[in-house]
Parts: sequence; structure tokens; C-alpha cells
Amino acid sequence: MKSYIKTSFFGLIVWFLATLFFVLFGEYVLYAPGSKGFLVSLTLLLLGTGILLYFTTRIYMLFDKTKHAPLKFGLVGTIIGLTLDMFSISNYKSIFPSLEPSQVISFTAWMSFAYALYLIIPILMEVKNIKTNEINI
Repeated sequence: MKSYIKTSFFGLIVWFLATLFFVLFGEYVLYAPGSKGFLVSLTLLLLGTGILLYFTTRIYMLFDKTKHAPLKFGLVGTIIGLTLDMFSISNYKSIFPSLEPSQVISFTAWMSFAYALYLIIPILMEVKNIKTNEINI
């Protein structure tokens, strides 16, 4: 259990920073589903999210040298984030006071795909590590 404290801390920071981004900038970057800017905005947000998650996972791997560290980070971070987002979305009027209900739907769409990235990116990094280790052996 002690080995998951560091992972949980990283996951909590990722969730907090992502939530803070949407608290501060959500009204400017989230468009109502079906509106002109929705797909462009969502695509740009997801590209940025993927890049940030890749580098965050890389940084995490500097601190956690255990076997399967990327997988642990992706799974634990997703569990923490989804759990906390359940509360933030349930209380969106308090957490995201500047967002319209349609923007909360956009946030939820982004969030759903972002958590898929949170799982996929560490898996791909783990596969790459396994292949690299096989070549070096």
C-alpha cells in the first residue's frame, strides 16, 4: 500500500491541475455540443491533453523506477480522477460556476476521452519499454 502513496499523489496533482484549468479557462475553451467550434475545441483540448499526459507519465517514471510504473500511474490516476470528477460534476455549479450546462456536457465529453488517454498512453509506453528491454537482452 505504501508504494501507491507517490502514485496517488501524482494522480491527485494531475486531477487538480486539469480541474483548475477548466475552472479558470473552461468558459473560453468549451463549446456547446453541435456548435461551430465544438469539434475543433475538443480536438485541440485532447491533443494538448495527450501531450501533457505523455510528459507527465515520463516525469512520473523518473520518480518511480518499479516494474510497470507507467501502468500503475495510469490506473491509479484514472481511479482517483474519475472518483473526484464524480463529485465535481455532481456539484458543477459550485466547482465550475462560470460554465453553462452545455459547457459541462462538453467538459464531460473531454473528460471521458481524456481518461481513455490516461489509460492508453501509459499502456503504449509500457509496451515500448518491454520491446526496448527485449532488444537490450
